[in-house]
Amino acid sequence: MTFIKDKLKDIKALVFDIDGVLSMDTSALNSEGDPVRTANVKDGYALRNALNMGYHVAIITGGAVDRVRMRYEKLGVPHIYMGVRDKIQPLNDFMEKVGITADQVLYMGDDLIDFQIMSLVGFPCSPIDAVHEIKEISLYISDKKGGEGCVRDIIEQVMRAQDTWINEKSYYWRSI
Repeated sequence: MTFIKDKLKDIKALVFDIDGVLSMDTSALNSEGDPVRTANVKDGYALRNALNMGYHVAIITGGAVDRVRMRYEKLGVPHIYMGVRDKIQPLNDFMEKVGITADQVLYMGDDLIDFQIMSLVGFPCSPIDAVHEIKEISLYISDKKGGEGCVRDIIEQVMRAQDTWINEKSYYWRSI
C-alpha cells in the first residue's frame, strides 16, 4: 500500500480551481450580479513559496474575472487559464509547456466540473466542503474549506514530504 506522503514525493506541479478552492464558495455579488471572489493570504504565501522552490503552478477556472487574474499574476503564477469549459485541454497545454506527465500533477477541485481533470492527474484532492463525488475520487481531503486555507494545507504537505517547505527562500516574499 502506498502512503499519501510517498505519493506527494512525486509531485512536480500544483494546479488549482478558483471558486470553492482558492476562493470561498459563497460570496457577495457586485453591481453586475457577479460574485466577488475572496483570497486567502496564507494560500497566497504557500503558492509563492512553492514557486520560489521551483514547483510548476497553474490555475484552471471557469471564471473569467480580471481581478482574479491580477491576484495570481501578482503572486507570480505563470499559467492561468480562465473562462474554461473543459479543463482537460488547459491541463494538457500546461503539462506540455512545463514538460511533465499527469502522474506528477496535483489538482485540487471541489465540484463536478473538476471530476474529469481529477480523474486524470496523479494526485486529486479537495477541500472539506467539496461535493460528495469529488471527495470520493480525492486521495486527500483537506480539513479546511475552500478559500479558508485548503490550498496552504496541501502545498505545505507536498513541500514537507519533499523537504522543501522551510528553506532560505521561505522567509522572503520574492525569490532570492
